[in-house]
Amino acid sequence: MKPKQKISIEDLDDKKFNSSSNIRHDNKKAVITHYLHNSGGDSKLYKKDAETFIKELSAHKFPKEKINETKEEVFKQLFQEASNVSFPAPENYTFKFIDLFAGIGGFRMAMQSLGGKCVFTSEWDKQAQKTYRTNYGEVPFGDITKEETKKYIPNGFDVLCAGFPCQAFSIAGKRGGFEDIRGTLFFDVAEIIKRKKPKAIFLENVKGLRNHDKGKTLETILNVLRNDLGYFVPEPKVVNAKNFGVPQNRERIYIVGFRKDQKVTEFEYPKPNGKQVTFAKVKEKKVVPTRYYLSTQYLQTLYDHKARHAGKGNGFGFEIIPDTGIANAVVCGGMGRERNLVLDHRIKDFTPETKIKGVVNREGIRKMTPREWARLQGFPDQYIIPVADASAYKQFGNSVAVPAIRATAVKLLEAAGIKHTIS
Repeated sequence: MKPKQKISIEDLDDKKFNSSSNIRHDNKKAVITHYLHNSGGDSKLYKKDAETFIKELSAHKFPKEKINETKEEVFKQLFQEASNVSFPAPENYTFKFIDLFAGIGGFRMAMQSLGGKCVFTSEWDKQAQKTYRTNYGEVPFGDITKEETKKYIPNGFDVLCAGFPCQAFSIAGKRGGFEDIRGTLFFDVAEIIKRKKPKAIFLENVKGLRNHDKGKTLETILNVLRNDLGYFVPEPKVVNAKNFGVPQNRERIYIVGFRKDQKVTEFEYPKPNGKQVTFAKVKEKKVVPTRYYLSTQYLQTLYDHKARHAGKGNGFGFEIIPDTGIANAVVCGGMGRERNLVLDHRIKDFTPETKIKGVVNREGIRKMTPREWARLQGFPDQYIIPVADASAYKQFGNSVAVPAIRATAVKLLEAAGIKHTIS
């Protein structure tokens, strides 16, 4: 055997690698990494397929060597790769959860900090999968609407977490039910709840869900959870991240639910922690690269755009966040960055790093960095950002605010009688 040959999960992407399995290619990495991260009963759904892939990868990497020896070496290297991450699962976990529509793992960050172990995760976006794997060692499963993905969800987990996308439902009667949500992503969440019957559920969505389709969407969701699935679901709550230790005005609707046999009859969402912080807490400590500073032409376009809307009596346009202020919600798209510009006069080199129209502005106006967005969402600095800036902004803009999720999760776990730890 070739002891110095490095083996990685990326070797599954080798075009010369042939697998006898009919499992979707985008789920093979997920199968192996979930197998490596689980043990005992939690690994049985992944074991057979994972060992097949490892055997085939061994034969591919070491075609002239003994298969048993190479399997052991491949497993060892893959295990080391999956384990060498910034945020491994807690060894002495107290509860299990699954992470649906996982994005870059904001729910996971919060739940792991409370002693939870993630036993299944799904996220279809490839760049988000890359970030998730870099930090947690697991590749999320892909399309959760496919039965071949759902079959890997284990039984016996305690909490289902999902930041599912918002979609309108076709409602036939006054109260929509399962038939009315078919074809939507919420249907897949509801179907998993129906099959697996977790003790508790924790859903997150945009504030606008309350008024989506004139309120019919939320009404249908609550009807399905309460009447079709039999969960106790208190009235949803709009929670603002700024009340939980991050300087971002981010309002999101939280929906929690409890299986009826948990005998939960009331639930109180967390109160603001009283610790108001400002942007200065998350601002970069060192000089920011020149590429984050706006060009004079781009800045003039923003001034003109704001002036046009001001003339019409509108408040649209860019906004500069002072160090003593709090950021607007970080969201996808250019507006998410333009409404969160900052003043930073520490720039020393005005030489453009990329092709721009005009020159770098001398007013000290720049975009926030992806790291500043990460901090606004409550991700610690140990969290690795392995993707380009464009993807990073999208990922953090789509993420949940970790501290607000964590504070709510504490209340949820306590109400459900699920043991947790505070670290």
